[in-house]
Amino acid sequence: MKSMKLQSIVVFFLAIAIVATGCGGGNAKSVNVNEIEGVPAAIKEKGDIHIKVIRKIGGDEHTAQFLAGAQQEAEALGFKVDTFAANDDTVKFLDAIEQAGESDVDAVILSHANVEGAVEAVQKLRDKGIEVVAFDSIDDLSAIEGVTLTSQNDESLAQFALDQLVKEQGEAAKIVYLWVDGFPPMVRRNKIYEETLAKYPGIVELDRFGVANANTSVDTQNAVAAILAKYPKGELDAIFATWDAFAIGATRALVEAGRTEVKIYGIDVANADLQAMQEENSPWVATAAVDAKMIGAVNVRLAAKKLAGEDTPGTYSLDAALITQDDLKKSAEPVNVQTLSDVVPGWGASDAFNEEWIKALKEAHGK
Repeated sequence: MKSMKLQSIVVFFLAIAIVATGCGGGNAKSVNVNEIEGVPAAIKEKGDIHIKVIRKIGGDEHTAQFLAGAQQEAEALGFKVDTFAANDDTVKFLDAIEQAGESDVDAVILSHANVEGAVEAVQKLRDKGIEVVAFDSIDDLSAIEGVTLTSQNDESLAQFALDQLVKEQGEAAKIVYLWVDGFPPMVRRNKIYEETLAKYPGIVELDRFGVANANTSVDTQNAVAAILAKYPKGELDAIFATWDAFAIGATRALVEAGRTEVKIYGIDVANADLQAMQEENSPWVATAAVDAKMIGAVNVRLAAKKLAGEDTPGTYSLDAALITQDDLKKSAEPVNVQTLSDVVPGWGASDAFNEEWIKALKEAHGK
């Protein structure tokens, strides 16, 4: 397990180093797109296609995976791609969008465009004919013609986690709720939480906490430690954590307090999360998630379809999956995000918007 931790740390920081500086990619293989059968005329006419991927949040493993997935998919299509993470700096995020509009990009993929000024910035991109796909962003962007809003299926994420909580802890569980308002995904997850409490009136919410900042995990750890002092053994059954940053902090608090009888049901997954779930006697027993690399890839496919002049939906949600400790125990070796598909069927796989001409481009570029 120690070697797994060291490997995870090394891979994580290498990925973050790449993301922080932004990266572009080319293809060693020379391909004449005009000779590829089935490729839309609009793609052939554009010649070299340039995509910019801009993410507001950063410094975390989910960001690294999302950007890596987008970059790999774009390069597989023969597109030039640059990525940028603003590390939750709104000014840098909006500035990156403005710079993209002043450059030669054909499409922009945004992530977490949930700040004041985002609508105006995206409208400027569209006014210049730049295609836009936005992941986990404010609903107001949907009013801009041609923009597709993508998201994880937050309702399914919350439902999977809560159903598992009820299954294992019962319909009269005493729980703590870790959630923060003000973000579209959180609003959708909270709706399912409220519906679950209405369905099971015997479930009692004893306490709640939630912040979104650079120290979310540490702040959550301290808050959960204080909550545990209020509810001795036998008085608290489980914690529902709507974000893995919450779950990480809660896990540390439970382990340090010797309160691992309290179980955590979370949302999202990363290598650090899987490592925590696989520690001996870990209280984190289940998490619902969507593969971040797949999210990045699907967003690129949507951008490609827009560039091809093909119809795209106004919104699209990616299917979620439930990951449990029992799933992870099926493997003789430690499980990470790359090997998760070995124990969770279908993990990381999606054929959404993977049109035949997109497959043909990938094959031509040897991807």
